[in-house]
Amino acid sequence: MAFDGITIASIVSELKAELTGGRITKISQPENDELILTIKTNPRENQPSKTKRLLISADAALPLIYLTENNKTAPLTAPGFCMLLRKHLNSGRILDITQPGLERIIHIHIGHLNEMGDYQEKRLVAEIMGKHSNIIFINDENMIIDSIKHISGLVSSVREVLPGRPYFVAETVAKKNPLATSFAEFENVISSKAMPLHQAIYMNYTGISPAAAQEICERGGLDGDESAVVLSEGKELITSLYRVFESYLNQIKNNDFTLNIYLKDGNPYDFSVLKMDIYRDFKAVSYASPSAMLEEYYLTRSIFNKSRQKSADLRKIVKTHLERNQKKYDLQLNQIKDTEKKDRFRVYGELLNTYGYGCEPGQENLEALDYYSGEMITIPLDPLLTAGENAKKYFDKYNKMKRTADALNDLSKDVKAEIIHLESIAASLDHALEEEDLAEIKEEMITSGYIRRKNLKKAGRRENKKSRPLHYLSSDGFHIYVGKNNFQNEDITFKLADGGDWWFHAKGIPGSHVIIKTLGKELPDRAFEEAASLAGYYSKGCNQEKVEIDYTERKNVKKPNGAKPGFVVYYTNYSMIARPDIRNLVQIS
Repeated sequence: MAFDGITIASIVSELKAELTGGRITKISQPENDELILTIKTNPRENQPSKTKRLLISADAALPLIYLTENNKTAPLTAPGFCMLLRKHLNSGRILDITQPGLERIIHIHIGHLNEMGDYQEKRLVAEIMGKHSNIIFINDENMIIDSIKHISGLVSSVREVLPGRPYFVAETVAKKNPLATSFAEFENVISSKAMPLHQAIYMNYTGISPAAAQEICERGGLDGDESAVVLSEGKELITSLYRVFESYLNQIKNNDFTLNIYLKDGNPYDFSVLKMDIYRDFKAVSYASPSAMLEEYYLTRSIFNKSRQKSADLRKIVKTHLERNQKKYDLQLNQIKDTEKKDRFRVYGELLNTYGYGCEPGQENLEALDYYSGEMITIPLDPLLTAGENAKKYFDKYNKMKRTADALNDLSKDVKAEIIHLESIAASLDHALEEEDLAEIKEEMITSGYIRRKNLKKAGRRENKKSRPLHYLSSDGFHIYVGKNNFQNEDITFKLADGGDWWFHAKGIPGSHVIIKTLGKELPDRAFEEAASLAGYYSKGCNQEKVEIDYTERKNVKKPNGAKPGFVVYYTNYSMIARPDIRNLVQIS
């Protein structure tokens, strides 16, 4: 879900509860289009006052507003807009926080004393509107005192945002307020539109994103991509959709929010402040507050995007080699299948040697009893050859196909091992977030011959910082280590772990080796479950609801001679089902 009016409603609900009555103690402007307000809240029942930070960003690419515990370094000389706010609003009290309709706008109402000691009220308006985002300071007469971005008439013919101009919300599109709509208005606005149904909803009502519109259609049992004209076919359809629409909006009016980040392949795909049935196949991670959810989503998404950009070349190389090897493997399997008839030629040869004495010159086939199956079979013959020569011909075919089958079986095993290795590298790239992780994976790809090693003896080249395996602490105090790539998998399994430590791995899919150190103690069931959750999370099955995990004592895990990095075998193991959820685990490093 985009940062739409519904998301803004959830933020307003949180800010109203947390900040109303609080006193502004600090204002900083760490970026050209970003403010951080530090607010000391009023003490509440059994709770002392707390210090909260409100981040407001009018960045055109990523406008945001939420509470955060993180601070940013402000410039030594504060910008003019920041100095103006400090002059007027320092020590001011937050009276209320409101949202007009379902607009992507937040009004922070602030009471303060001016330099003459007179009480005044002003508003700080955060407009979270993509490239039109702004932070505007307004007096009690609705006149603009200043804004973080100045918009002149040369930039916008609709509305000037300049000191001394009246403040108003530009209505460039005649959208309706969904919180105040009626059935008659809904029917008139939506039905018979020559556009997809979900588009008819979000283009005619304020604050509803395309994803939210699709969700409304989904709850109404309608295809959001179908034309809205379908609603004109009967009163029942439009009535049913309006009831869903009304119920959806009642959740917003009642502050009945369900805060989730939806994961796809273990990575953040979208967030929502209301439950999304359209994402039912995605893994949902719940949050207690919209601020915590938004901060986590955008931070994780930012790290994920940067990682994906840095690893794009490596992913392309892995994908190319993987596709090539999979095609080769499929071809080899088909060729092996063709050689399965080789035993029939051997039987033909043996039967011709046994019964061929009865063949007449020029005979084209021979009926003979197959003493292996006990059935009569027909053996095709070359009429120009004798029975013995036909037998030799069949034995030659058999031997040739047998040699081919043996060679293909060996080759297919090598190609299959190559595919497993490449899939494990791809899985490592999915979880590689730091440059050190990518450098180690690149080194593995160079060692394996997927990348040519370039001249590394360039002047001034710095050595890559060594990446370390992930280190967790179980709820019972046991140390758990997770390999982030195949080199680390081998290190923690065969160097860090002792024979009595326990080893975990997702069954039948690429993933990390996980080691839990026992130090000679017996592990409680909870430690096994937490280690298994880590093995599931750091595997290709991280987005599944449940993952089957194999686990065994480290002494049972062996590396075959000549095997690819990270490839191991084990013949004695237990299995368990784990949920790939690690939010309650403490990560040390």
